[in-house]
Amino acid sequence: MKRLLKSWIAKAVLSIGIVSAIVSASYGQDKVIRIGFQKYGKLVLLKGRGTLEGKLKPLGYTVSWTEFPSGPPLLEALNVGAIDFGVTGESPPIFAQAAGAPLVYLANDPPAPQGEAILVPKDSPLKSVADLRGKKVALNKGANVHYLLVRALEQAGMKYTDIQPVFLAPADALAAFTRGAVDAWVIWDPYEAAAEASTGARILADGTGLVTNYQFYFSSKKFLADNPQAVDLVLEELNEVDEWTKKNIRAVAEQLSPSIGLPASVLEVSLKREAFGTLPINSEVIASQQRIADTFFALGLIPKAVNVSELQRKPGS
Repeated sequence: MKRLLKSWIAKAVLSIGIVSAIVSASYGQDKVIRIGFQKYGKLVLLKGRGTLEGKLKPLGYTVSWTEFPSGPPLLEALNVGAIDFGVTGESPPIFAQAAGAPLVYLANDPPAPQGEAILVPKDSPLKSVADLRGKKVALNKGANVHYLLVRALEQAGMKYTDIQPVFLAPADALAAFTRGAVDAWVIWDPYEAAAEASTGARILADGTGLVTNYQFYFSSKKFLADNPQAVDLVLEELNEVDEWTKKNIRAVAEQLSPSIGLPASVLEVSLKREAFGTLPINSEVIASQQRIADTFFALGLIPKAVNVSELQRKPGS
């Protein structure tokens, strides 16, 4: 199981190289919507079902799909015009906005705080977040788990500077975690569920009571301005996927298993920690994102303050 997890993560990381290959394509190519997705999630299900292509065909669109290992490189691809539409967690758009990315918040999934966690090895002496003082904690910089770590430390009466953050992509983090080079790993599903199953990792804390762990859907400003009908159709199809998935979690896990390369039992655990429903962005969600942005700026993690509401989709657009 551990070897399977390592192989799966390594393959996911290879997809980042695709960005350089596709960025040379002209931006706004006629009637093509370029969708960025991650190894796991609702866009993977939408891609697998094949229904989006049929719905977009009468409007004259085709669809191209590009896989990314995590949210930060996906939004970098959107920033440089390599994709038009994608999904990430809470933190990546904060870093992207600070870097000037021309993105628009389109919609979000409901909160799923159990879908990310701080893990420690099964035989670790660490019993609480407070025990992380002075310890090495692996995480993907700029990913959704970055804020979880900050909030968990705050709740434990600690500062971000009280731990030693070790910025590693999931594949490298798993290797470091397995050989004991780091004391803890902050990670999201299905990596979280897979690590629990393959290594016996324990959850020191998940996002419950700390973070919302929203998933957000984005497009570039230009693509939304030029193709609002296509964007809305993608969101409608995501809602259809949600309805189907939440009623058929076991079947969905079995369907995803061959393509993702993880056992259906692991994916079922992960799916049960998800939240379903694609919702329009509202003021409460924007306020939540603004709190993350303000926190990251105060910690010096982003170079400037940002106003998240500037990137909210405007009515009628």
